[in-house]
Amino acid sequence: QVQLVESGGGLVQAGGSLRLSCAASGSIFRINAMAWYRQAPGKQRELVADITSGGSTNYADSVKGRFTISRDNAKSTVYLQMNSLKPEDTASYYCNIVVSGAYSYWGQGTQVTVSS
Repeated sequence: QVQLVESGGGLVQAGGSLRLSCAASGSIFRINAMAWYRQAPGKQRELVADITSGGSTNYADSVKGRFTISRDNAKSTVYLQMNSLKPEDTASYYCNIVVSGAYSYWGQGTQVTVSS
């Protein structure tokens, strides 16, 4: 059984920063890709950023230059540093990992609200 525990969401004013964390635990042999997605009310879930086991990163155009994804393999944890937050960043943020065998797991979600 694999569990993902997210933390770090909250309410912040526009221009502020938040750091999300997602720690994986359980029967994990190897974590390949790790990613953050978000879903705003009435919208589809979208990829925010992902990072490979080798450290290569990919970002949605809407967050490039403002968000940074990183991972600590020793702690099986992925982070999302979010700076210069905008009201349109308001959403539930979900972490996702892909482990050996191509199994995918999701976190429970953490709410990020950016006020104008």
